[in-house]
Amino acid sequence: MSVLAVIPARLGATRLPRKPLRLLGGEPLILRVYRQVRAIPGLDAVVVATEADEVAAVCLAQGIPVAMTRDSHESGTDRVAEVAAMSAHAGHDIIVNVQGDEPFMPPDAVRGAVDVVRSGRFPIGTAAAAAPPDILQQPSVVKVVCDDAGRALYFSRAPIPFLRDAADASMQEPLVRQHLGVYAFTRQALTQWVSWPPHPLERVERLEQLRPMAHGLAIGVAPAAVAEGGIDTEEDLARANARWDAMTLSGTPV
Repeated sequence: MSVLAVIPARLGATRLPRKPLRLLGGEPLILRVYRQVRAIPGLDAVVVATEADEVAAVCLAQGIPVAMTRDSHESGTDRVAEVAAMSAHAGHDIIVNVQGDEPFMPPDAVRGAVDVVRSGRFPIGTAAAAAPPDILQQPSVVKVVCDDAGRALYFSRAPIPFLRDAADASMQEPLVRQHLGVYAFTRQALTQWVSWPPHPLERVERLEQLRPMAHGLAIGVAPAAVAEGGIDTEEDLARANARWDAMTLSGTPV
């Protein structure tokens, strides 16, 4: 099964203006993300999807494939679906959405999401990592609860699973899982996802993955070793640059 990875890169972000072109380790963020994704084995093609000529120019200057998309998309998934529908990408069976603000996305999360779909068990795959219980009090961190077969039961910014009795804290801790922002889809699942209007659950939680779940599409969750945060704010960017500098000084591959 051929796999296409699409990296949405919208220039008009509000919380971090001009996000794809902001510098991480001295280079535009979108270049860092592309190189991270391109190095993951098992991806047959990787393309940046953007509505902005400036982003396209930066990528093309480095020989990075670009798909120009409409500027009216409400989500990265909509942008990915437009790219997947292009004739140039019709030969790919699995489509992967790797967010353009995730320069430290663990490769095992991407591979795991793809393997979930490739196995035929689920039409949509994503990933999550074990995390300390203190993330339950952070609405910016998305949590997921799964059944024993790895199927997502619910995603939320709220503390799930909720600890009702303090005596059960030891049972709760291994159930806390932080969601990672990567999705793999069959073509049919991606087409269905974007054909439905936003669901009330999605609007309430501000989590678009609740849309297919509300319509009965199962999402399989692959385990990942660590959960890495994306870059949404100036503070996030400063932390990412500090981490990049530390990795460079230590000789850690970046």
